[in-house]
Amino acid sequence: MAGATSAPAAAAGVRPLWHGRAIALLGILLVAANLRTAVAALSPIFAEIRGEFPVSSIDVGLLGMLPPVCFALFGLIAPSFTRRLSLESVVLIALGVMLGGHLIRASASSFVVLAIGSAVTFAGMGVGNVLLPPLVKRYFPDRIGLVTSLYATVMSVSTLLPPLIAVPVADAAGWHVSVGMWGVVVLLAILPWLRILITRRPTHPDRDAEVEAAEPAMAKRVWRSSLAWAMMVLFAVSSLNAYAMFAWLPQILHDVAGVPPLDAGALLSVYAGMGIPAGLLIPLLASRMKNVALLIYAGIAFFILGYLGLILVPGVATWLWVAFAGLGPLLFPLCLVLINMRTRTHAGAVALSGFTQGLGYTLGALGPLAVGVLHQLTSSWTLALVVLTGTVLAAALAGALAARPRYLED
Repeated sequence: MAGATSAPAAAAGVRPLWHGRAIALLGILLVAANLRTAVAALSPIFAEIRGEFPVSSIDVGLLGMLPPVCFALFGLIAPSFTRRLSLESVVLIALGVMLGGHLIRASASSFVVLAIGSAVTFAGMGVGNVLLPPLVKRYFPDRIGLVTSLYATVMSVSTLLPPLIAVPVADAAGWHVSVGMWGVVVLLAILPWLRILITRRPTHPDRDAEVEAAEPAMAKRVWRSSLAWAMMVLFAVSSLNAYAMFAWLPQILHDVAGVPPLDAGALLSVYAGMGIPAGLLIPLLASRMKNVALLIYAGIAFFILGYLGLILVPGVATWLWVAFAGLGPLLFPLCLVLINMRTRTHAGAVALSGFTQGLGYTLGALGPLAVGVLHQLTSSWTLALVVLTGTVLAAALAGALAARPRYLED
C-alpha cells in the first residue's frame, strides 16, 4: 500500500516487531494507556462527588469540554516543544504533568480544584496525543499499521475500564480514590521512557536527522493543505461526538430509556468498548487499502444508526444503539494511522498530527457544552441528538478528500 510506510523504511525491509525496540513498544503502549483514563473516570461518579460539593449541569458540561479544549491547545503547541527537546524527553515531561494532575484531582475539595486538576491532566494528555504517531514513525516505520492498531486498542481499553470500575471503587473507598488511582498507570508509563533516556541518550532534535521536528516550513505547509483540513474535519467530527457522549450518555440513557445509574455506567463502557475492535482492525485494514473511503462512510453510518435508535426507540435494544454509536468513532484510529500514511517524514508526521488533533479537538470541545445547552433550553435530548447527527454528515465531503492516497509533503 502506497503511503503505509516511509520510503526508507520500505527499503530497509520489515524487522521483527520486538527486534531492538521492545522498550520503545512498551513505552508507546503505556503512554496510550494513559491518554483517556481521566476523561472517562468522572461522569459515572458525579452523584458521589455532588455529595461533597455542588456540581451543576453546566459544570458537567464544562468538565466535558476540558479534554478537547486542552487536547486542542496543547496539540497545537506540542510541535514547538519538539523543536527544543527530543520526542522522548517531551513524552516524559507530559507523563509527569499527567501524574501531577491526577494527584490534584484526587485531593480536590471543591469543583474549582477538581477542574484545575483535570485541566492539568488533560494538558499532559494533549501533548501525548500528538507525539504518539511520530514516535511510531520513528521506532516502527516498517510496522505503522500494526503498532497503531496496538496502541489504539490500548487506548480503547483504557477508555472502557474507568466507567466499569469507577462506581464500585467510589462506593468502597470513596470517589477521591476512584479518581486518583489512575496515577499508578502513569508511574508505570514513566519507567520505560526513563530507561530509554538514560541508556540511549537521544540527541537534541536540531542534530537528530531522524526526528526532524516540525520546522516552520512544514508548519506553514500544513495550513495550506486540503488533505490536512479534510483530516482535521474527520477528527473533529469523531472527537465532538465522542466527548459529548462521554459527558452525557449516562444521563441521556437514564432520561430517555429509564436506565439506572449503574447500568448507564456499564453502557458507557459498551460505548467505549466498541473502540477495541475498531482500534484493532481499522489501522490494519487502512494500511492495506488503496482507498479508505469505505471505512470513513462506515463510521458515519454507525453514528447515524445509533443516534436514530436513541431518538426513535430508545427503550428497545438500548445497548444496540449505544454499540452502533460507539462504532462511529472508528474515524479516530483511522485518522491516527492516516497521519503516518499521508506523510513521508517525521517533520510531516509531527506537523500533521499537531494540526489534525489541535484544531480537531478545538471543534470537538463544542460537543459537551452544546449538548448541555440544548438540553437546558429544551428539557429534552432529542434536539441535541439531531444536532449531533447533523455534525456527522459534515464528515462525508471531508472523507472523500482524506481518502485519496497522497502525501502532505507533495
